[in-house]
Amino acid sequence: MSKASQPELTISGLAIYPVKSMRGIPLESAALTPLGLEHDRGWMLVDDQCEFVSQRQLAQLALIVPTLEKAGLVLTSPAGSQLTVPFDHPAGEHLTTEVYGQTCSVVDEGDAVSQWLNEVLDYKRPLRLVRMAANTQRQQTLPELLGKDTHVQFADAAPFLVANEASLAAINAALAENGEQAVPMNRFRPNIIVKGLPAFEEHNLAGISGKDFSLRFRMACERCAITTIDQHTAQRHPRGEPFRTVRTLNYSPDNPKSPVFGHYATLSKGEGVAISCGDSIGLLD
Repeated sequence: MSKASQPELTISGLAIYPVKSMRGIPLESAALTPLGLEHDRGWMLVDDQCEFVSQRQLAQLALIVPTLEKAGLVLTSPAGSQLTVPFDHPAGEHLTTEVYGQTCSVVDEGDAVSQWLNEVLDYKRPLRLVRMAANTQRQQTLPELLGKDTHVQFADAAPFLVANEASLAAINAALAENGEQAVPMNRFRPNIIVKGLPAFEEHNLAGISGKDFSLRFRMACERCAITTIDQHTAQRHPRGEPFRTVRTLNYSPDNPKSPVFGHYATLSKGEGVAISCGDSIGLLD
């Protein structure tokens, strides 16, 4: 896309997900780090086999609401009970887990946190809350796509997921044609939402930039069944929407059965820079 034909683009939404697979926090501004937006996917749940647990296994994770307070991360249950997890690194037991084949050294947040989670979620296995161990970097399994120096905390693949408002509008138009309800952007759990691009044009770009930062686009995000879970009720769509509709509109060139929505990105420039909703952005060459 030439500079002369570049549309007027803005950041229209920001969100973080402090605990992997719990509800997100919409933000007006956020700081960029090489690991993603500050506090994004900094915690994760594991079971008694030290395997990570997400909404794929436990949809009720969507009902726990996180907030960021001075005292730390506050989790609120559907019944209103609260748990505060300090930002300071815990001194708990070190454990080893895996996130999509990548071995991670993690630290347990302790028995009191585990007890609260087990009482609230009543999962079939005991749950623990963990953080990445200090000075630990999760190994990159897709260096040819995401960059050999790219690292993440507990995000699936890359530090940032960028979504396009027009792509969601196209999906919702197709859903309406089939008599289905529109879905909100939170079904896709992006970090940065942009406005001004044509539908699905995000997959054809090198990246986006602002005055003091740039994000390099790396690969389209293949979606899973979590897109079918209402993030406010934890109910799964009986007909598997919008997963099925996205698969017909925007699928992976390597696998037509795999829908894609949003694009993974890494930070090229701007560590510590704050971005905000309403910011004007441009396109990388």
